[in-house]
Amino acid sequence: MLRAQYEKRGPVPQDVIHAVEFEAPKLEKGQVLLEVLAAPINPSDVLTLTGQYGQLPPLPAIGGREGVGRVAELGPDTKGPAVGQVVLLPVGCGSWSSHVVADAAHLALLPAEADPQQLAMMTINPPTASLLLSEFVKLGADDWVIQNAANSAVGVYLAQLAKHRGYRTVNVVRREAAAAVVREAGGDVVLVDGDDLSKRVAEATDKAKIRLGIDAVGGVATARIADCLGHGGTLVNYGVMSGEPCVVGPAALIFNELTLRGFWLAKWYQSAPEQKRGAVVGEVARLIAAGTLHAPIAAAYDVSEIKQAVAAAARGERAGKILIVPRH
Repeated sequence: MLRAQYEKRGPVPQDVIHAVEFEAPKLEKGQVLLEVLAAPINPSDVLTLTGQYGQLPPLPAIGGREGVGRVAELGPDTKGPAVGQVVLLPVGCGSWSSHVVADAAHLALLPAEADPQQLAMMTINPPTASLLLSEFVKLGADDWVIQNAANSAVGVYLAQLAKHRGYRTVNVVRREAAAAVVREAGGDVVLVDGDDLSKRVAEATDKAKIRLGIDAVGGVATARIADCLGHGGTLVNYGVMSGEPCVVGPAALIFNELTLRGFWLAKWYQSAPEQKRGAVVGEVARLIAAGTLHAPIAAAYDVSEIKQAVAAAARGERAGKILIVPRH
């Protein structure tokens, strides 16, 4: 059995993490042993290794916040999912492992017919996309939404969800090579970012009033999205891919009466009622099983290859997500 462990944090994420062997602990009542089927490497995981994320676990720690597994063994007198069933791994369980131990009572069954690699990415990015579309502005059929970083995992899911719900999207990318994946996801308009973005957006949407903007980049890219919004629009920031603070000019805030909001899924999970959390996750699972939601995968690595996997995830200009897929 292997797991990806780190005892310190540093500027080069792949340098601080390594694979270590471990023995399966003796299971107690109520516990299950899970074989990890797949677990993604998200930008938040990379920032956790460098110490730049907003929520850092105590050290030493095991990498990986989400994934899916198969029940391999039940503890004594344990009721729960049967051996062989596919379940969602608990958030923050250290999913970059060949096996994890979890409480049976907290495991959610997943559709057996769904692709486990697609299911592995369902806990963080699809709910983020779903909530960005529903929590800030009440949208109606054919309403427009604009987002940057549209070729990111959240961006692709957002384009797919918007199409499913009957909204239209303007999708901003940083290079033309990234446009194809967004068009394949159902993005209505795909544009390369630039100083004249607002003019090109107005032309592409026939000067539609856009009430919701989604920003994951920060810096001046935030201002360019703001300039595309109609009077009284809402701009939601959920990431800072540029590494720079959001820039929004006073004209947008004062004269256009723009509202700037922030969103962090971890806080939403903490405060949202259990019924609402279950509804969001349940919808995501159903849409993945139906093939409505899907994300491109760039490469898969074994736990033993964690350094190469993290290095690949930390690099830009990937054509999809990097997954940890243990060899059982």
